[in-house]
Amino acid sequence: MAGSGGPGHGGPATRPDVLSVGETMVLLAPPSGAPLVDRPALDIEIGGAESNVACGVAQLGHRAAWLSRVGDDPFGRIITAELARRGVDTGAVTVDPDRPTGLYLKDPGRERTRVHYYRAGSAASAMAPDLAHGIRAAGARITHLSGITPVLSADCAALVESLLTERAPDAGPISFDVNHRPALWAAGPAGTALLPLARAADIVFIGRDEAEALWGTATDDAVRALLPDVGCLVVKDADIGATCYEGEQRTFVPALAVDVVEPVGAGDAFAAGFLSGLLDGRPARDRLRLGHIAAAATLQSVSDLAVLPPSAERERLIAAADADWPGLALPGPAA
Repeated sequence: MAGSGGPGHGGPATRPDVLSVGETMVLLAPPSGAPLVDRPALDIEIGGAESNVACGVAQLGHRAAWLSRVGDDPFGRIITAELARRGVDTGAVTVDPDRPTGLYLKDPGRERTRVHYYRAGSAASAMAPDLAHGIRAAGARITHLSGITPVLSADCAALVESLLTERAPDAGPISFDVNHRPALWAAGPAGTALLPLARAADIVFIGRDEAEALWGTATDDAVRALLPDVGCLVVKDADIGATCYEGEQRTFVPALAVDVVEPVGAGDAFAAGFLSGLLDGRPARDRLRLGHIAAAATLQSVSDLAVLPPSAERERLIAAADADWPGLALPGPAA
């Protein structure tokens, strides 16, 4: 069953600030940090780039909604219940009676965490262009998509293309996190498919190394040259910092120093922080700082959905002098 009119349908007072569209899966992960081959106990969590952004936006005080499809199974119910608990509107999610909810596992290791996906034929892979009308009708201030969705199926790719290219003049901006997943598709075909989608978006997030793998652009400025017409382009360079391009303006903010516990989800947290700042009308420097704060909290947590510092602490960090910013740190690991 599906919601009747899209998330927040009913007017400006209830429309979402951010509507995220994409697959969320149940995540099985060992809280001990032991590799799966050791057969550790596993926690049941949820994970999905787009819903991670929705949760971050909601935690930062904005109205957030998530639209997707889940299976008529316990995993689907876990996902919608958890997102609702975190303040995300799931009223327009479709429950598929035939296809399952996707599943993935985190496999911790000394060098890096590996992720194993079991999502082929999932309910979310059946998202199709017929969802576009409801997404547009929701009237979100920002619609957030990622480059993960197009690889799930031809129908999913058609939905993303429709949302990016068939827009009413008064529609809100579309945010697109390139979010290339090498486990799902190789850099060659991914780069070819993702470039026109990124060029059609209003706000784009991409990692510098990710852009180099996809398009051969070795610097932030080279990425901007490849995407010159994107209204707001954010190029993230891991622990170095992030650069925002808006028209002729170029703003760089260094990353905060962090003792990394788990990297998965940090990019989504950064996007949530940046979009929250954009909704609040903050300048580019402060948007980037809020993105770094959210990412740092996630890097210090084993969860994709970390607890962010309280508002007063965030504002203290955002207001710091430029000379002081690179030496700042969060008060402690988030839960």
